Amino acid sequence: MIQKPRGTRDMLPDEMERRREIEARMRARARLYGFREIATPVFEELELFTIRSGEGIINEMYVFEDKGGRSLALRPELTAPVLRTYVEEGRSLNKPIKWCYFADCFRYERPQKGRYRQFWQFGAELIGADSAMGDAEVITLGYDLLRTAGVKFVLRIGHLSFMRTLLADLADGDKKKIRAFLDKREEEAAVTYLRDIGQDQLCDPLIRLCGARTLDDVFAVIGEIPEAARIREMFAILDASGILYEINPAIARGLDYYTGVVFECFAEGLGAENQILGGGAYRLAHLFGGEDTPSAGFAIGFDRVMVALGEESWIPWQPQVMIITTSEGRDYALTVAEQFRMNGIITETDLMDRSFSAQMKAAGKSADYAVIIGKEEVATGTITLKDLMAGTQEKVTADEAIEKLTSA
Repeated sequence: MIQKPRGTRDMLPDEMERRREIEARMRARARLYGFREIATPVFEELELFTIRSGEGIINEMYVFEDKGGRSLALRPELTAPVLRTYVEEGRSLNKPIKWCYFADCFRYERPQKGRYRQFWQFGAELIGADSAMGDAEVITLGYDLLRTAGVKFVLRIGHLSFMRTLLADLADGDKKKIRAFLDKREEEAAVTYLRDIGQDQLCDPLIRLCGARTLDDVFAVIGEIPEAARIREMFAILDASGILYEINPAIARGLDYYTGVVFECFAEGLGAENQILGGGAYRLAHLFGGEDTPSAGFAIGFDRVMVALGEESWIPWQPQVMIITTSEGRDYALTVAEQFRMNGIITETDLMDRSFSAQMKAAGKSADYAVIIGKEEVATGTITLKDLMAGTQEKVTADEAIEKLTSA
């Protein structure tokens, strides 16, 4: 028996309906902020991803050569393709550009709960806005999308200038080491490393900065920096918008990629690997041949959203109808089925040439209502509507049945 590849899964109708419902809510919410959806190719030039992350990322990707000898890769994330699209197609558009996306990505890594080799991201990119309002809107949108989905989470916000200021006098290699420890939330390891390289004077400030939870505490450690006014303005906007957050100066998120504010969301029900959203301000367009362009965005792990929701994800109830008919009523039944479907009612007819009793038995397994059509119903232009849960039935017109089912 041929099985699905490791790290992938099959999704049956019940799961797909839940996913499509949550996806639709998130798409609609993003549109209310003015973000419009785009799509990029499933595979891109390999260089698109190595140009900013280095050759080391190749081991984590699905890489191949096409028949022309070109090195290509299945996309491991969407930000780089979106910025490539901006440079190639969107530089003449009015700014700021608000784009969102929902698509599958591919990474060759060890599968685990909520983490697959083929996975889906829902994200947004704000291109061309360099302001506190722009930063705040991106954070607010990510926060709002998770709330719209129904996820319970904690939002943590930092700014790269905090750690950059504290570590400014270190060698680049030492900065990178400290950043790597912080990115893994290994603060004690970062302190130990500072001692090992003879930078004991930075240990206490690093501990205090990592533990700071207010802007006053942060600036008490690093002093008033050039970015302070904009940072304070952004947090004031978030406060005015009613956004609940924690300040966390230890957020790193790859300091070579992000340039300013960084933020993460952590969800309940995901165990130790509970990050569900990550984002921040960055500059990428110049790497792909465009002008240096301020941008900000985030990506949400949609598979993790569904794991966090579990069975709690709500799907609007729609009545499901099975039409039971005799041979004399078949043509009339087809007309009634079309009327029902035109009004948004899920309607099935018998495709197995089953007897009347077999049709009723099948309806009892999958439908909420049975619509019975025989010789009498054809003659009177009516139907018999049977509530299969309550066991009651009544003779009504198709229009009356539609009104009853759509108002239920």
